[in-house]
Amino acid sequence: MKIHIDIDCFFVSALRTIDPSLEHKAVAIGGRSDTKIFDQSAKNQTVNFDNSGSFVPTFFKAYEEKDDDLDSFRDSDGKIRGILTTSSYEARAYGVKTAMRIEDALQLCPHLIIKAPNMSLYQELSNKLHEYLNLKIPLIEQASIDEFYGDLDGWIEDEDIPQFIDNLRHEIKKDIKLPVSIGAAKTRYIAKTATTYAKPFGSKTIYPWDFDQFVNPIKVEDFAGVGRSMREKLHGVQIHTLGELRARRGTLESWGPYAKELYRRVNGESDAPIQTKRERKSIGISRTIEPLFDREELRRRIHILARHLSFAIMKLNVIPTVFHLSIAYELNKKTRASLSMAEVFTDKKFDRICVELFNEADTQKRLRVIRLSIQAGSFTKHSKKELSLLSFYDDQKMEQLTKHSQILREKYGLDAIKLGSEM
Repeated sequence: MKIHIDIDCFFVSALRTIDPSLEHKAVAIGGRSDTKIFDQSAKNQTVNFDNSGSFVPTFFKAYEEKDDDLDSFRDSDGKIRGILTTSSYEARAYGVKTAMRIEDALQLCPHLIIKAPNMSLYQELSNKLHEYLNLKIPLIEQASIDEFYGDLDGWIEDEDIPQFIDNLRHEIKKDIKLPVSIGAAKTRYIAKTATTYAKPFGSKTIYPWDFDQFVNPIKVEDFAGVGRSMREKLHGVQIHTLGELRARRGTLESWGPYAKELYRRVNGESDAPIQTKRERKSIGISRTIEPLFDREELRRRIHILARHLSFAIMKLNVIPTVFHLSIAYELNKKTRASLSMAEVFTDKKFDRICVELFNEADTQKRLRVIRLSIQAGSFTKHSKKELSLLSFYDDQKMEQLTKHSQILREKYGLDAIKLGSEM
């Protein structure tokens, strides 16, 4: 059987490991897009970087946050800004939800304790749990910063799995002080669904003989992989539960490969092996900003985001071949531009690509921009010379300059060397 392990309210639970006074209290972690990187006076910019392949994200920080209370989200004018990234179950009882504005959450729960993110702590505990699970289970895959998959076939007999995962969650709570919920089933997808119904701090095993009883009543939108568009499409043909989905195989298969695979996952027919080592496939940076119309200022900010992302790409020592830039506007409008290019990676070239993608993506010029995002992916392992013989020799000098810039930025901070266009 496969198991899925998910840390309950991870960011809150992580803080409770170092501050037990937060136990049994309504606590939420605020999130505020760090726009200080756009400040011309920004100094000591750093990257909280983990290239363990464990899907722990890269965090870009323009400063080291010192305050960890509500004042961290209060502007000079006294206005509280930011949204919640997670909340404790005690807070959720008052209607507090992820992605809710902090101001709205405080209206629902005036005694809500707001804490700032502690990225270093999250990475430390995530890695610690990963190492711990490797000692308990032969095959462990880290799927995100707070969730893992394991394969118990040939290790634990099926009839012993409920006791094994129940013991495991208590051992993790005792040794690492993190509450986890664990689901077990024949496939990873059903195991993940079982975890949802085991929360908080519970365990649930789905055997073949109770598969139908468990799966059929679940709403389609509660199954991992069913997004808003698929949910609306399913509802449009009167499919509201997984049981109804399973009864409409022909309908799903007529919609193409994605829907066909979704049917197989729901039906327990599709699975994927545990990957103990997974390589990062992409990396990105984004910032939510106050609504901004000035296109020159937006381009300046693109230069800054490109500098930060270029630094992280160099740290990964990879060659991205696909680039994406997306823009979110007011009125819920979004645009996106992409480029594929297999050439030597240099700081200057990447900056040019990002600006060109912005110019291409910016089709809603009458609207103000509220979010900028850049992503680079499809990393290749081919040698740089094989990528583009023509550009290889032309880029040699710029590549050396990029490497020297990287050394200086690692030593003195990301702001040590800037492009003139940023100023």
